[in-house]
Amino acid sequence: MNHNPQSSDGKQDDDSALSDFLASLMDYAPTIPDELVEHYLAKSGFQCPDVRLIRLVAVATQKFVAEVASDALQHCKARQAAVVKDKREKQQKDKRLILTMDDLSKSLREYGVNVKHQEYFADSPSTGIDPASREE
Repeated sequence: MNHNPQSSDGKQDDDSALSDFLASLMDYAPTIPDELVEHYLAKSGFQCPDVRLIRLVAVATQKFVAEVASDALQHCKARQAAVVKDKREKQQKDKRLILTMDDLSKSLREYGVNVKHQEYFADSPSTGIDPASREE
């Protein structure tokens, strides 16, 4: 058994830091409203009257969404850089980034979330073909 006095001090420091953090959540107004977090927690079968815990989930959700958006932006930049290599003159005129569902899907896949979106008529390879001649 380890009777190191520093280990108990470290635990007390961790406990006080956790207490301070949870207390600071009372004054924090997260981007995601408490009501929305409560709704989805209740929908999943979890109910908690402690506002600090609700806000902790909101902060974690906000961090997750920010990381996914940042990664999707990187995928978007990489995709558009590959397309524009051939068209140097167009790059100087149009520097807008267009985030696509594919960029978002790739980003979410890195976090273990698989997204399948509906195939729309405009995205379908059979667009414009007579319905009688389509192979399904």
